[in-house]
Amino acid sequence: MPLAEKREKNCSFTPMMIEEDAAALRNGSRGLSGQWADAAAVRPRTTERHITVHKRLVLGFAVSILALLVVTMIAVLLSVRIEECSSSSSPGSDTAADGPAGRAGNGSVAGSARLNRNHAGEPPGRGGGEAEGPAAAGGGQAEEEEEEWQRRREPPPWTRLRLPGHLRPLHYNLMLSAFMENFTFGGEVNVQVECLNATRHIVLHAHRMHIEAVRVAEDRLAGALRVSSFFLYPQTQVFVVVLNRSLEALRSYNLKILYNAPIENELLGFFRSSYVLYGERRFLAVTQFSPTHARKAFPCFDEPIYKATFKISIKHQATYLSLSNMPVETSVFEEDGWVTDHFSQTPLMSTYYLAWAVCNFTYRETTTKNGVVIRLYARPDAIRRGSGDYALNITRRLIEFYEDYFKVPYSLPKLDLLAVPKHPYAAMENWGLSVFVEQRILLDPSISSISYLLDVTMVIVHELCHQWFGDLVTPVWWEDVWLKEGFAHYFEFVGTDYLYPGWNMEKQRFLTDVLHEVMLLDGLASSHPVSQEVQQATDIDRVFDWIAYKKVGIKIMVSDCWIFPLCDYLTIHKYGNAARKDLWNTLSEALKKVGKFVNIQEVMDQWTLQMGYPIITIMGNETTDNVIRISQDHFIYDLDIKAKDRGLGNDSYLWQIPLTIAVGNTSQISSEAIIWVSNKSELHRIASLDERSWLLGNINQTGYFRVNYDVRNWRLLIDQLMRNHKVISVSNRAGLIDDAFNLARAGYLPQNIPLEIIRYLSKEKEFLPWHAASQALYPLDKLLDRAENYNIFNEYILRQVASMYLKLGWPTNNVDKSFVQASYQASYQHEELRREVIMLACSFGNKHCHQQAATLISDWISSNRNRIPLNVRDIVYCTGVSLMDEDVWEFIWMKFHSTIAVSEKKILLEALTCSDDRNLLNRLLNLSLNSEVVLDQDAIDVIIHVARNPHGRDLAWKFFREKWKILNARYGEALFMNSKLISGVTEFLNTDSELNELKNFIKTYEEGSVASFSRAVETVEANVRWQTLYKEELFQWLRKSLTL
Repeated sequence: MPLAEKREKNCSFTPMMIEEDAAALRNGSRGLSGQWADAAAVRPRTTERHITVHKRLVLGFAVSILALLVVTMIAVLLSVRIEECSSSSSPGSDTAADGPAGRAGNGSVAGSARLNRNHAGEPPGRGGGEAEGPAAAGGGQAEEEEEEWQRRREPPPWTRLRLPGHLRPLHYNLMLSAFMENFTFGGEVNVQVECLNATRHIVLHAHRMHIEAVRVAEDRLAGALRVSSFFLYPQTQVFVVVLNRSLEALRSYNLKILYNAPIENELLGFFRSSYVLYGERRFLAVTQFSPTHARKAFPCFDEPIYKATFKISIKHQATYLSLSNMPVETSVFEEDGWVTDHFSQTPLMSTYYLAWAVCNFTYRETTTKNGVVIRLYARPDAIRRGSGDYALNITRRLIEFYEDYFKVPYSLPKLDLLAVPKHPYAAMENWGLSVFVEQRILLDPSISSISYLLDVTMVIVHELCHQWFGDLVTPVWWEDVWLKEGFAHYFEFVGTDYLYPGWNMEKQRFLTDVLHEVMLLDGLASSHPVSQEVQQATDIDRVFDWIAYKKVGIKIMVSDCWIFPLCDYLTIHKYGNAARKDLWNTLSEALKKVGKFVNIQEVMDQWTLQMGYPIITIMGNETTDNVIRISQDHFIYDLDIKAKDRGLGNDSYLWQIPLTIAVGNTSQISSEAIIWVSNKSELHRIASLDERSWLLGNINQTGYFRVNYDVRNWRLLIDQLMRNHKVISVSNRAGLIDDAFNLARAGYLPQNIPLEIIRYLSKEKEFLPWHAASQALYPLDKLLDRAENYNIFNEYILRQVASMYLKLGWPTNNVDKSFVQASYQASYQHEELRREVIMLACSFGNKHCHQQAATLISDWISSNRNRIPLNVRDIVYCTGVSLMDEDVWEFIWMKFHSTIAVSEKKILLEALTCSDDRNLLNRLLNLSLNSEVVLDQDAIDVIIHVARNPHGRDLAWKFFREKWKILNARYGEALFMNSKLISGVTEFLNTDSELNELKNFIKTYEEGSVASFSRAVETVEANVRWQTLYKEELFQWLRKSLTL
């Protein structure tokens, strides 16, 4: 049976008769056929049968009519010729700027003959209810329409960032044909829209595609509307349909668009990837639409507020399978080796988490207790090895956990997890089809470390939370993206604690991995509020950063009132959208029910609408006993910027701060008290405070601020840590270390104080303070690693690490056991502590650590058996490459190519960046841009890791500048990727010459990434300032300390 007949027989995509439409378009007709013709056809005139006239009059009348017809025909022909000439010479007749995609000639869905027809050079169609021809790329028709709006002194609706709001999509019928042999696809989308306000212009998003034909009709059996013209407007990535008459308010219409586009070799929209199996390169295609890239795959209303239902069909070669958000309803197999999968209709959803994929993967599946089918799709060899089993099993447990925790069931019948080789992000939470880069979901138990397992676990926990926060309830607009990302980031720790109760992730690891990390970014003058206005397209990408992801997670963690009304919030807004005021209202109502009347919005607006965070300074009062002065100020790393910018230094930066405070001495600490700090400076009386007592603020690090003290109190705290550190909680020990290093870096504290604090670490047996110290020492090390006196700093750190390194030793080889099994037998905290200490020892040059790493590498090379303990493999690989000769680098390079385990591939690639040989580093940098050697998303990590190597920092910086156009073209539109690259390459530049190079580079390439480059300049300026003001102070103290 011919495809067209089968398609007509098996499904009905639209109220229109598709085959009649196809015939009309194939014949080049500007008229309508069938049901569409009824509304436009001219009915024949009737005459009176019994009128008697003179024959001459009849003959004269007939001649007159004939002459009139001839004159009319000549006029019409002349006008058509004139229109063709003017159209062919106008810019509006050109193909869209992005150009039509290449097209395959066989196996297309009904209408693909139309899609594959070459319309180059034809003008946009006019007349009738349909229009054919390629859409003009913002020229011709757009210019004419803009002139009309200029006369009205109004901006045209297609020039604005947001869609006009005149129309609301109700339902999409989307039919796709994927041609994997030449990486193109054809599409036919039928959108049922409701007209909210009368308009003659249909404006929706479309970008980098070729529009073939457009049709608009009333959503009933009759009623075609005449299309005057249509065009693409690339500046705002929209597609405009101009009608001869206005759509009427409160009526529904059907918009039908035929188009085609390439399956891009990039990272966004509908893009392709590949992998090698049994020596054969295989291809797949997958979507990434968040935040604004659905418009590259089909014309749509690509804003989160425009929720609609979707019915998707995908035609592909039978050697592939297709996936989408919903299960396959029916599959129609064709005689020519093609198959069309028809998917069930979705619930109401936004475009950014719509998804589909075409691949030849295999899968394993499981089912939750409530009947949700979970499948993990991956490369056949990965599925066969069981690399996806861990992710599949914890996904089932987590879906059940979230359903119980939120009291809201998972909303779809299935959830597919798709592991792809190439993806711009760790994962994307598409509803029912979550996509993960392989390194963040595939886990080979026999060769994966604890830290790798933890990364995989937390990414999965995060994405599954989005099935509720983001997919079920979606932010109204991107300025409140934290409504989904803040909760998902917080639940990374809650969900991981559920899976591994003994790891204590929420109460401890959250501090170092979230609180301390986000405060680094939020302490810059170039930071921004959690909620920030999105005024132009580039702002959308800017709101996706760690401020949105992590800062709100901190407020959730420290406020129990957030958690219990979450089921109300989800239930009230499910299948809809919510703004921050909706969350505040839900929280306020929940508190009222338990007798607490709190203006949540007033309290939270200070944290979500005001950037940065405060520094609390607690000073003793020498004249009055038991009285302290507490002041608050806006914390900024570069105090020079604060002095120059009055906006950063004025009194407008005020917070209502619940400061918890306790008094302690050598043997005990008091219970905490709460002081609400609302003014710039306040006096408070503290009971039982004497000259031997110390004060401790921000108990257990539950507040989002830093705490500074007078030097006397710091001395007392240091003495307490050296005598009996257990009097102070683990969380506060980690907090004191982090605060001290960052206060000293900003100039609020003498440089020796943080280095004196870490002297106690030789007695510290808990992981968290060691982890805080390691994270705080890292940026200081990078500021000093090219200094002439670096060995003094190096020696001091080794002295603090040596005794604990000897106590803990090296882990035994557990290569024959899965860590997933071993993790229940060994202490996670102990193993992570051992790893942290070994990493510090090897990084700072402990001789035994270096010898051990070299011995393990040599054994691997000689025996070809890798007996290196899993949890320290990355440390050993990096140390071996940095210490040993070029043969070791080549051996690691060979293993990188030969291994099929994604976790091993990742650490082998990073190890190659540790070399001291500048020629090898240059070679690796150049190879990083070859996508068949290094995956696109991994190339960024290569460049950044070379920049972290003191022997390669200048090489990476030079490479970045020389290859910027290539890098920006590849990563410029991808969230995080450009900002991650810019930050990673520049964050440790610290000389005046490097600062000038950065500023000159930005002047040359001003387009794009403005916010990222602003942060980079501020960071490098702060580095240079620290070098000038504080480096020598630090080295003087170190010299004195080492001689004692």
